[in-house]
Amino acid sequence: MRSIAIINQKGGVGKTTTAVNLSAGLALQGHRVCVLDMDPQAHATLHLGITGNRTTPSIYDVIMKGVPIHDALQRIDNRLSIVPGHIDLAAAEMELADEVGREMILRDRLATLPGVDYLVIDCPPSLGVLTLNALTAVNEVFLPLQPHFLALHGLSQLLNTIDVVARRLNRNLRLSGVVLCMYESGTRLAGEVTNDVNEFLGSAQDPSRPWHGARTFSTKIRRNVRLAEAPSFGRSIHEYAPNSPGAQDYLELTREVIAMASRSGLAGTQQRATA
Repeated sequence: MRSIAIINQKGGVGKTTTAVNLSAGLALQGHRVCVLDMDPQAHATLHLGITGNRTTPSIYDVIMKGVPIHDALQRIDNRLSIVPGHIDLAAAEMELADEVGREMILRDRLATLPGVDYLVIDCPPSLGVLTLNALTAVNEVFLPLQPHFLALHGLSQLLNTIDVVARRLNRNLRLSGVVLCMYESGTRLAGEVTNDVNEFLGSAQDPSRPWHGARTFSTKIRRNVRLAEAPSFGRSIHEYAPNSPGAQDYLELTREVIAMASRSGLAGTQQRATA
């Protein structure tokens, strides 16, 4: 299983949009995919057409009450499923404050996840205990980034968090790449921010750092109104507007993600690491 956390402590950068549409794209390519919604806002859950229902277990019940994860799994189609988020997750930070080993609860719960090829976790826009649980449970991080100057400011804090988790809790954790979202190729700022990110990643020579070897994905997710409309219909962009630029971009990103594993032998490494 290839496990990926989509994280950024800044909201509104395309995190949930990337988690949902990358997952749906992977399913379209024939892979079995599970989305795990760790955000109390539960936007990934809503994006895939599932509304809040307390009679159905959520990831909150899995983490806090020990509900088996397969009981919370909801199927979207033959290859795509989701463990839904819930507003109750907002209280989890306080409820876990005195819990020993609280950063590793999710990793332990995922041990019984039914066989999937890809696990994609949509993290909350913070670096709290929920995000730490996700980073401890996965092997890869994808970082969605809007090409604006201020978007670069939180990057060092985020990378420091990844580094600490990799050293103390999860030695297999690595930053695989940056996904540039809401990209406007005609602006000079987009090009400058892209160059800054590429320069930083290219200068990461220390192999002990979890971002060593990371790259900016070649596929840029262009600003597209269809991507903003799709969640209100409870569908991925591939269902809602399959011929739109947004669908084309996420399909290209999906192929790039799959090719990355093929070139690097990553899939086999992930399987050995989680065995």
